[in-house]
Amino acid sequence: MSYIEIGAGVVLALCSIVIILVVLVQDSKDDGLTSAIGGGYNDSFYGKNAGNTRDAKLNRLTRNAAIVMFVLTIAVSIIHKYLSK
Repeated sequence: MSYIEIGAGVVLALCSIVIILVVLVQDSKDDGLTSAIGGGYNDSFYGKNAGNTRDAKLNRLTRNAAIVMFVLTIAVSIIHKYLSK
C-alpha cells in the first residue's frame, strides 16, 4: 500500500465523519401539515434569503464533502489498479 492510498484513506474517513456530523446537525425538511395547509409558499425575508442561512451552508458543506469523497474514491481505485501491477 502506497503513501497515496494511505493518505487518501485518511481523507475518505474524514469526509465520511464530516458528512455524518453535518447531516445530523441539519434540521428536518419535513414541514408536515403546516406546509400542506399554508401551501408551502414562503415570501418572507427569510424565504428570499434562504441561500444565506445556516441550513444552506450546511447543505453546501454536505454536497462538497460528498463530491470530494466520490472523486477521491474513484481516484484511489484507479491509482490502486495501476500501482498493483
